[in-house]
Amino acid sequence: MALLLVVDDEIGVRESLRMLLKSEFEVETCPDAESGLELLSRRTPDVIILDLVMPGRGGMGFLREMKARGNKIPIVVLTASNTVDAAVSAMKEGAADFITKPFETDALRIKLRQLLERGELEREVARLRDEVAERQQLGRLVGRAPAMREMFRTIERVADSRSSVLITGESGTGKELVAQAIHELSPRSEAPFIAVNCGAIPHSLMESALFGHERGAFTGANEQKLGVFEAANGGTLLLDEIGELDPSVQVKLLRALQERKIERLGNPHSIEVDVRIVAATNRDLESEIEAGRFRQDLFYRVNVISIAIPPLRERREDIRLLAETFLARFAEDMKKKLSFERDALAAIERYAWPGNVRELENAVERGAALCEDEVIRLRDLPEPIVAAGKSERMREDLRTGGVSFDDTVARFECELIREALERQAWNQTRTAEDLGITRRVLKLKMDRYEIQPPERTAEN
Repeated sequence: MALLLVVDDEIGVRESLRMLLKSEFEVETCPDAESGLELLSRRTPDVIILDLVMPGRGGMGFLREMKARGNKIPIVVLTASNTVDAAVSAMKEGAADFITKPFETDALRIKLRQLLERGELEREVARLRDEVAERQQLGRLVGRAPAMREMFRTIERVADSRSSVLITGESGTGKELVAQAIHELSPRSEAPFIAVNCGAIPHSLMESALFGHERGAFTGANEQKLGVFEAANGGTLLLDEIGELDPSVQVKLLRALQERKIERLGNPHSIEVDVRIVAATNRDLESEIEAGRFRQDLFYRVNVISIAIPPLRERREDIRLLAETFLARFAEDMKKKLSFERDALAAIERYAWPGNVRELENAVERGAALCEDEVIRLRDLPEPIVAAGKSERMREDLRTGGVSFDDTVARFECELIREALERQAWNQTRTAEDLGITRRVLKLKMDRYEIQPPERTAEN
C-alpha cells in the first residue's frame, strides 16, 4: 500500500483525509512543515498533500526545502479558492498539482492516483536508463566490467580507421565478436566480413586459402579459386589464430599487407586489394618472436592497434549478466520461459570458467536443453559447475552455522572420493592412485561414508 503524508495545521483536515483515504493509502499526518520534514528523514512517502497556509515555515518553505534537498516526491498543495495565484507559485517551487478547499473527494483521489502512476512510470524509466547505462552492450559483446567498458570505447574509436588491429585473449573470450563489432561500426560495414582460422587449415593449403589459385596451379587445382583476401575486398578480413601461421606463409602475408597486393598461385600478375586486417591470437606473439616462430616485422604490421580481452574470471561481475543474456536467447529459440534455480545461478557465478564466455554459453545451452520444467537446476549443468556449486553450498552451510566444521570437511571428503570413483569407473586401485592414498585407506573411507558401487557385484 502506498504511503501518503498529509501536512496540515488543521486537525480536522488531517483526520478527514485519513478517514477518506485509509482504504487506499497508509496515511501519516503532521501538523506543520517542520515535523513533516523531520518525518521525511525516517520515511519516504509516495505522495504528499501539503497545506500552503500554516504557521512557521509554512507550505512554501516546505516546498523550497524539498527542492533544495533534490527530493522529487509528488506534492499536491491545498489552497483556498481565492488564493490560486499562491498555488501557481507553489507549482513553480516544485509542487506537482493543487486542489482548492473545499475539495471533492473523488477529484482528490483521481489526482493522487495519477501522481502515483506518473511516479511509478518515472521510476521505471529511471531504472531502465540506469540498467542500460550499467548493462553495456556493443554488437554481440556484453559486459559491465570496467575493462569491458574501456574495450567498447576503444572499439568505437578505432572502427573508422583502416589501421590493422591485433586482438589478444584466451580461447573462448570472444575475439571474433570484437572483430565483428569493429567491422559493423566501420565505414566498411556494408562490405564483406570474412574470418579465417589460420590454425584450422593445413600449412600446405594456407597460401591458397589466403590468396587463391588458378586452375592447374597444383595437383588437384581443377578450377580457379579466390582466396579470402579477394573475397573480403572492400571489407574486413579476420586472421584468427595468426600465431599458427607457418613462417613461409608469414613472409607472403607481410608482403600482401605492405603492398596491398596479392598474387594467386599460378598467376604472376598482382591484384590490388582493399582489405582491413584484424588479427587475433591466444598466443604471446612476443614470446613467439623470441623463439623464432613469428616474424617481428609481421607483428609490427598487424599490431598497429591492440585490443586485449580480459578472461571471464577477471570480470566476474559479467558472469550473471552473460548467463542471463544467453538464457534469454535460448528461451526465445526454444519457445520456452526459462529461468535459473538459485543454486544453479550461484554455481555459475562461483565457477572459474577456464573456457571463458564460450564455455559459459555452452553450459547455459546444455541446461536449457536438459531442464525438465523450464527451470535450470544444478543437476542440469556440466559436472565441473555442479562440483563448484556443491562446494559453494557447503561453504554457505558452514558460514551460516547450518553444519559444523567437521561435518563440512566430511561432506567435502565424501564428495571428492565419490567423484574420483566415478571418474575411474569405480576401480578402487586407480581411484586410490588418483587421490594419492593407498587402496586400504580408500576402502576405510568408503566404509566410513557408506560409499558403495552402483552394483554390489562390481568388485575390483
